[in-house]
Amino acid sequence: QVQLVESGGGLVQAGGSLRLSCGASGRFTRIGVMGWYRRASGKQRELVATITDGGTTTYGDSVKGRFTISRDIAKNAVSLQMNSLKPEDTTVYYCYAEVRNYAYWGQGTQVTVSS
Repeated sequence: QVQLVESGGGLVQAGGSLRLSCGASGRFTRIGVMGWYRRASGKQRELVATITDGGTTTYGDSVKGRFTISRDIAKNAVSLQMNSLKPEDTTVYYCYAEVRNYAYWGQGTQVTVSS
């Protein structure tokens, strides 16, 4: 079992910044991929960013150049620095972790960007 706890969501004006953090705990020896997804109401889940244990990153097209993902292997944590936020970034963001080919999800943290 892996538990993921997110923090850092909130309300910000368009053009502003937020930083999301996620920590993993539980019984595991190694986490493969960690990352963030988001889901707006009535829409499919969307990739935001992922990072492998080797440091390879992948970003969704809508956030490239604005968001930066980073990871602390020793702390089993992942962070997402979100800059130049837009109202369309408003939704719930979910932390993701892959352990032995099984996906785990956090409960989500709300990000709201006002225009």
